[in-house]
Amino acid sequence: MTTSPALISRSLFSFAIFYGGMVCIAGVLGNKQVTLGPISTLGPMVGLGPLAVEAGIFAFLLLVTISSAVAELHGRAVANRLVQIGFLPLIASILLSIIVLSVPAAGDMDPARADAFAMMMGGTPRIWLGGIIAYGISQTLNVTLFAALKGREGSRMLWLRAAVASILSQIVDTLLFVSIAFYGIFPIGELLLGQMLAKVVLSALLVPPVIYLLVGLGRRLDRA
Repeated sequence: MTTSPALISRSLFSFAIFYGGMVCIAGVLGNKQVTLGPISTLGPMVGLGPLAVEAGIFAFLLLVTISSAVAELHGRAVANRLVQIGFLPLIASILLSIIVLSVPAAGDMDPARADAFAMMMGGTPRIWLGGIIAYGISQTLNVTLFAALKGREGSRMLWLRAAVASILSQIVDTLLFVSIAFYGIFPIGELLLGQMLAKVVLSALLVPPVIYLLVGLGRRLDRA
């Protein structure tokens, strides 16, 4: 007697692939600091400089909305498993970066390109450790909060549940990563406040429309 293989829904399959890609690219995008247009003016209002944020935040906001969408469509346990599996591409990408950086560049490679690559892909053990810890705790917290709010509100207020979970998890993500990566190297107070404020605003603005888009897409994929 043979058993048929377990099936995975189209939405979960698609979101899992997309999630893995965002886990890998977030650290690379984080090498660029971007201004936030009118949002940047909020910084001076609270005694900070003009707000800026590492571009990796956009990939991380996609991560939290994907995990929230999976929790909405398939439940908390599946979303937590997605977060756990996300450690594999994250750690693999870090290890591959270390290996590639340790291999000498080809003799005919432009030195400027080699230096730029090393600057973009390099990091310290504290930065890599901070990224792994912040990812695991913040993403798990996002799923936990989203599921808890769903248990209280049911299927209503999807935008608010996703935004609240994202805001709180991004605050924790920033606190963990900046503290682990940079505490004792330079004063981190202003960096923490600026990054938290920027991420809170971006979460409030971007997560609500994206979560509706992803949940709607997931339901359409599963109906196909």
